[in-house]
Amino acid sequence: MNLEKNVQVKQPKYQQIAVDLASKIVEKKYQIGDKIYARSSLASQYNVSAETARRAIAVLQDLEIVEASKGSGVFIKSYEKAARFVRQFHDVQSVHELQNELLTSIHKQQNELLNLQEKTKQLISRTEHFRSVNPFIPYQIEMTAESPCIHQTLQELNFWQNTSGTIVGIRRGNELLLSPGPYLSFEDRDIIYFIGNDESLARVQSFLYPN
Repeated sequence: MNLEKNVQVKQPKYQQIAVDLASKIVEKKYQIGDKIYARSSLASQYNVSAETARRAIAVLQDLEIVEASKGSGVFIKSYEKAARFVRQFHDVQSVHELQNELLTSIHKQQNELLNLQEKTKQLISRTEHFRSVNPFIPYQIEMTAESPCIHQTLQELNFWQNTSGTIVGIRRGNELLLSPGPYLSFEDRDIIYFIGNDESLARVQSFLYPN
């Protein structure tokens, strides 16, 4: 069953009245053997029709919480069954509330995901446009100990020949080394900045991390 997020699960009015009466029994506002209001009085008290009041009493009677006697009225019969009914009702209500909260959360996450997807598309579109206007925006990649190129120089690696990428700078800690020479070696945690065509990024990644 699919429920929209704005659908509120509600119990019928007659059942709400039955629960309210049972709650009053549990709270000892009614005692076993007490006579409760006539249907007309209940209808007036809860601002409902006489038929709704009758159905509320019928629920309590079916559960053996009250006993109806023709000509005498309706009398409180069982405190324990009233308590069981109230407990079950609140358990059901808790489940419904959790369902509504879950549906609301899912709907919110869906909206956030759609917004994230839209922002990502915009970012990709603008980045591609920016690179087409200015092809010298550098790519960057981080060196780690997993790379076999660690501690090797640019000359030893033949970096440009193997990747078609040109290194324009290396950030090492708080320092930025611009236009590094051929004898500079890669160190762990270096950030490599390089320029090249659309294929260069993939080539550099494969070259530095072949596995």
